[in-house]
Amino acid sequence: MHRSGELKKRGEALWNRMSPCKLCPRSCGVDRLAGETGFCHAPSDLVISSFHPHYGEEPPLVGRGGSGTVFFSHCGLRCVFCINHETSMGGEGAPATIEELAQMMLRLQERGCHNINVVTPSHYSPHIALALDIAAGQGLRLPLVYNTCGWEQMEILRILDGIVDIYLADFKYWCGEMAAIYSNCAPPDPRFLESEAGARYSATDIYPDLTKMALLEMQRQVGVARPADDGLIYRGLMVRHLVMPNNVGGSPDILRWIAANLPKDTYVNIMSQYRPMYRAHEFPDIARRVTRQEYQQAVDAAQDAGLVNLDIQGFRFF
Repeated sequence: MHRSGELKKRGEALWNRMSPCKLCPRSCGVDRLAGETGFCHAPSDLVISSFHPHYGEEPPLVGRGGSGTVFFSHCGLRCVFCINHETSMGGEGAPATIEELAQMMLRLQERGCHNINVVTPSHYSPHIALALDIAAGQGLRLPLVYNTCGWEQMEILRILDGIVDIYLADFKYWCGEMAAIYSNCAPPDPRFLESEAGARYSATDIYPDLTKMALLEMQRQVGVARPADDGLIYRGLMVRHLVMPNNVGGSPDILRWIAANLPKDTYVNIMSQYRPMYRAHEFPDIARRVTRQEYQQAVDAAQDAGLVNLDIQGFRFF
């Protein structure tokens, strides 16, 4: 895509969607190119929290060299239990240019990382595509991991078709009401629900419905994530689901939906590491860790539904 000029063309198409901004399902409509900021508070310029080889991701992404992770500041969600709220909501990080992002990618490749893993990328997808174009021209050959909350704009995903190699996507909530309460997943602008894109949704079901559509589109683009001979994954869809206390996330329903609508060998990481961080103590239903029984119930639901490629974590309860 770099040699044909298509990658740069796609990056420019994404860039134009910052004015008015329609990069995520909120479709705030602010003119970021004119200095306005919307719900996520991200400016038009990049803000990056950190970049480094990361060894805490899924094993098929980490290998021996680590996953080359770039953590972006700001976020389109407002999870009350966010463990990185200083970055995601406070915007902590350092300004960077697109050229500097390209050099970060190349440095991660030089350090032996197996992929470029962009974390919370949606609001900076234009910058990522343009940086990839620059880096590809200077020798970048690593696959791109799009590490997303799963709540994505379909139009943007279609532009990313052929750019992203691995989608690493969350499916957080089965119930839109829970998504609205705990992650503020409802469009702030009521005009969205009146638009063509939002006509089929209500303010409360927008997270699960859009996430389902996004996962199906991701699967169409990259297929099932299968390890190569070296044990690493270079292409495919990987799904994460964080088990939450009191079944707030609706784990059994999510896992049954995945089994019914995606291939049975879809890579699914059932995560046990929920911690009541940030403002979680204000919400009694999520003010504690998950129990061994709650986690096992999610695993049982996945196995009973026929999912066969599960990343089942050790019980880390305190």
